[in-house]
Amino acid sequence: MSEKTPVGEVRPSQLLWTYGPGALIDLPNLSVVTSGIDRWERDRCQPIHEARLLNAVRQVLGDQVESLRMPPFSKSELADVWSAEANIGVPVRPFPRWLRCVKCGLLSPYDLGLFGLKENRYRPELTKFVHKGCTGSKGSDKAKDADAVPARFLLACRGGHLDDFPWHYFVHGGPSECKGTLRFFESGASLQTENLWVKCDTCSASRSMAHAFGQAGRENLPGCRGRHPHLDWFDHDCTEAPRAVLLGATNSWFPMTLSALAIPQQNGSPLQQIITDYWEDFADTEDLSELKGTIKALKKRGEAQGIEKYEVETVWVAIQHHRDGTDQVVEQADIKGPEWEVLSSPNPPTDYPHFMSTPTDVPEGFKDRISRVLLLERLREVNALIGFTRVESPDESIGQEHSSMAPLSRSNPEWVPACEVHGEGIFIQFNESALKEWEGKKAVAGIDQILLGGHRGWRNARHLSPDGDYPGIRYAMLHTLAHILIRELALECGYNAASIRERVYADMIDDMPQAGILIYTAAADSDGTLGGLVELGKPENLGRLLRQALERAKVCSSDPLCSEHDPAKDRTLHAAACHACSFVAETSCERGNRYLDRSLLIPTFEHAEAGFFKGF
Repeated sequence: MSEKTPVGEVRPSQLLWTYGPGALIDLPNLSVVTSGIDRWERDRCQPIHEARLLNAVRQVLGDQVESLRMPPFSKSELADVWSAEANIGVPVRPFPRWLRCVKCGLLSPYDLGLFGLKENRYRPELTKFVHKGCTGSKGSDKAKDADAVPARFLLACRGGHLDDFPWHYFVHGGPSECKGTLRFFESGASLQTENLWVKCDTCSASRSMAHAFGQAGRENLPGCRGRHPHLDWFDHDCTEAPRAVLLGATNSWFPMTLSALAIPQQNGSPLQQIITDYWEDFADTEDLSELKGTIKALKKRGEAQGIEKYEVETVWVAIQHHRDGTDQVVEQADIKGPEWEVLSSPNPPTDYPHFMSTPTDVPEGFKDRISRVLLLERLREVNALIGFTRVESPDESIGQEHSSMAPLSRSNPEWVPACEVHGEGIFIQFNESALKEWEGKKAVAGIDQILLGGHRGWRNARHLSPDGDYPGIRYAMLHTLAHILIRELALECGYNAASIRERVYADMIDDMPQAGILIYTAAADSDGTLGGLVELGKPENLGRLLRQALERAKVCSSDPLCSEHDPAKDRTLHAAACHACSFVAETSCERGNRYLDRSLLIPTFEHAEAGFFKGF
């Protein structure tokens, strides 16, 4: 494939959540893998300024990380297909290398020359490989090019490696001197693996694909070669057992991300906040004349509103303070701590247009449990991709061991892909004294032990410290409430359910214990700023929705199996919770639908005394 052959389009945000470095993109006629960020055009990646998130990324990847940057994208969809603008994007390469002819079943790597690339500049998604001079399955004398599609079997391991399926090794039952051409064919009406076969033309050896999975797969497949196709690089010390996966399987790539809300400085001046928000514009100013031009450009764009109130000399002094670091301290790796300080503040600061809030009344009937409700008319969230895993999803928190995290580049990255989204939300703060009284109940302590048993079993199965990173019973209750409220809000607010997200604040810090949930929309387009969610946060609406959500949670359509579920028996991380009552989309949950139990909210068939909202 030539260096600049367009093969399709994806949205910039998908390069963080779905098709990031190392992920496979299954196009209509091709399958490609996104290359590592060391091959991206850095100059086309616009920087995003968020000091707290950058500091958190450095805690994981190292101090060499200089910036967060958006993936490159073309600003015009009408550019000439042969222009430089049409070539803006991220580099990809065909993967898997093995292709299959749809007519004769020939199975071969594309770089052996049996398959050729048929490019379509005007319809990039139609670019494909063809088997040149195919004579068909019966060896017809009339040769004709036939379509070639990717072989849909791969090898992956928990160490983050991905490799071509070892077709020759598999067919011949191990290393073999035979290098004959292979054919892939079907022997039955269904496409079950038992009916899919590979055969060697030279020695007639054949084997069913059913032998590539399960216990048979562990016996018939070679060890992991430690391949990173997105980096064109091999690790030579991988000890994980590879397993066969299908092209397009969801477990072939799981992103590992960090996110932070752009919050205003709690004690900073409005001018300091403006300098912080638009530092990318002010960073290169060297004197007052350049500063005047920068301010004029910002005003022309309608940005940095409020800076016109200050003299140019005052703005220059503020820039110098920011450059020297005397007006900012970003030392803490805790991302949620500063957010909690701002959200729980009696009078939260405002930073237009990134953060605007309005306190509202607590719904009637909940004032003994909820102490405060804050409506966030505007908020900004920044997400950064720091790595990915394969086969198994990431551990439930970034602060854990992440030895299996695959890298984004060959060397330590100097920047990481990021995106910013704007939205709105509802913040609910809970009564601390009511929570402590609830946590002291014997029934609550019993459920705490049940969840802890599942937590220990889950971590033991993954060879992790059994007692590490347990979030606590308070987190489980708040997390479950956030889920059932998201499900209820999605029915009325007008947003896609997958675009509503949560942030749970439940850290037990001695001097400032946290107890709150933030439910917000954060979409890459204007969908997250329509006002529908804030409207439902008003007391007359929020009270009704809370009652409806709790009422629905009393009985699940999967009861009694759901309410009787014991996480210790199957080493899971949830108790009375399932897809019918409490689970939400993966994009909505910050913990992958873990640490959930609706019996912590209301009485269920199995536990009648542990509900925080019992008798509401």
